Amino acid sequence: MGSLSSRVLRGRASPARGDGAAGDGGGRGGKRKRSGAEGPGDSDSDSEAEREERLLNTPRRKKLKSTFKYIYQTLFLNGENSDIKICALGEEWNLHKSGYFSSMFSGSWKESNMNVIELEIPDQNIDIEALQVAFGSLYRDDVLIKPSRVVALLAAACMLQLDGLIQRCGETMKETINAKTVCGYYNSAETYGLDSVKKKCLEWLLNNLMTHQSVELFKELSINLMKQLISSSNLFVMQVEMDVYTALKKWMFLQLVPSWNGSLKQLLAEADAWFAKRIKDFEGDVAFLESEQGSAFLPVFAHLRLPYIVSDLASARIVERDSLIPPEWLSSVYKQQWFAMLRAEQDNDIGPQELNEEEMEGNSMRCGRKLAKDGDYCWRWTGFNFGFDLLVTYTNRYIIFKRNTLNQPCSGSVSLQPRRNIAFRLRLASFDSSGKIICSRATGYQILTFEKDQEQVVMNLDSRLLIFPLYVCCNFLYTSPQKKTEAQELVTFECLSSYVRYQTSHQLSEVTGSEGRAGSKGFLSVGLMESSN
Repeated sequence: MGSLSSRVLRGRASPARGDGAAGDGGGRGGKRKRSGAEGPGDSDSDSEAEREERLLNTPRRKKLKSTFKYIYQTLFLNGENSDIKICALGEEWNLHKSGYFSSMFSGSWKESNMNVIELEIPDQNIDIEALQVAFGSLYRDDVLIKPSRVVALLAAACMLQLDGLIQRCGETMKETINAKTVCGYYNSAETYGLDSVKKKCLEWLLNNLMTHQSVELFKELSINLMKQLISSSNLFVMQVEMDVYTALKKWMFLQLVPSWNGSLKQLLAEADAWFAKRIKDFEGDVAFLESEQGSAFLPVFAHLRLPYIVSDLASARIVERDSLIPPEWLSSVYKQQWFAMLRAEQDNDIGPQELNEEEMEGNSMRCGRKLAKDGDYCWRWTGFNFGFDLLVTYTNRYIIFKRNTLNQPCSGSVSLQPRRNIAFRLRLASFDSSGKIICSRATGYQILTFEKDQEQVVMNLDSRLLIFPLYVCCNFLYTSPQKKTEAQELVTFECLSSYVRYQTSHQLSEVTGSEGRAGSKGFLSVGLMESSN
């Protein structure tokens, strides 16, 4: 509290010493007189200085312990010796110019000679309770912050520039991130400049958006925030990229129909039916994202990694049927994939030969799987991967990759090239009930070379860190990076041109816009061993 605390300490210390001298010292002095008359065998042999030291030190320690309680009760709650009144939101606080307010009431501030100050509260997050706690924090050394009140208190602390209280609010927010608080915390952190809280919220969302989906979370995620999540290579994808598309479809439906209150199991069917009805109302070959209602979502869908969706026939058919994505986008991706296949087949492309983290971040295949309990698992992720049939095995705390060519049946074509490369990153994580990571492991980006039917251990897990369910997430590149002028720039151009075209159309006309199910499991268990899933 600074000078305010010092003044109170000095004011309280004198009575304590006076009470001790007049009460305890006086009483004992009388007894010592009588004892002294009895002779030199008196048991009380302590010196006067030692007794005085005990009398002074013991009560002083007790008083220090309760000093802030005294300050809070006497000066803040009771308003004793107040020399300034703060008025805000119809309430009054009798405070003190010393300490926190000393700079405001000194020098050339216009408030220097004022005894009553009216505070304007432009921030709607601030209420009377938040101001009460914020002002009270000036008179005590601890503050009890409820997670349900932390945003309002943070707003008040930022307005009053209480750095210590701002820091405590940030710590509380980081400790209590969950599905109900994460979006509100993220928005508040962005508003009030708490970058560390914003980063923690984004990490939580990247880990939980796909692993722990919920209707409530989909409703709260803004377009800008969802765009950040979908564009990130750190998105913890479960199954395959098609499941990211499906999640976006459900999210977009809830953004457009926020009053829907069904369960997560019902959500996809409802979204499919709703979009199908809107598409029927459109005239001509118009995708939903090209409509007035859908154009706002174009920047989010533009970050889908479409090459890994159209590489699976069932997924490609669903995307075509849904008619959400503009046909120009899909045409560009089909062309891109066709050239990639020709390079792999006719140009003997053996896969990535140099590690390009930028390429991995922006264009890698994202896939994952949940291992419900400890056991033996073997699976492959669905889709055509240019003749590289990758089998993934979890057994005896090992994660093993195998390039299958002749040992196991495969539904698609298999490359018989002597060697093939893949670039990958493997991540494993376990979560608690609030979505926080309990334990995690990661390989970092690597390139492995496989001969035909060769297998390699990619991770050896410590049994002490194994907590199930265990979530496995991978990023892969199977082919050498294409030149951006050949593929990515074409897709990006189509995405941007579609967005600009239909935004412009919306501005120039007053035409009102009218208002699919991913059946793929995303992976196939392989009959090398019985799956425990």
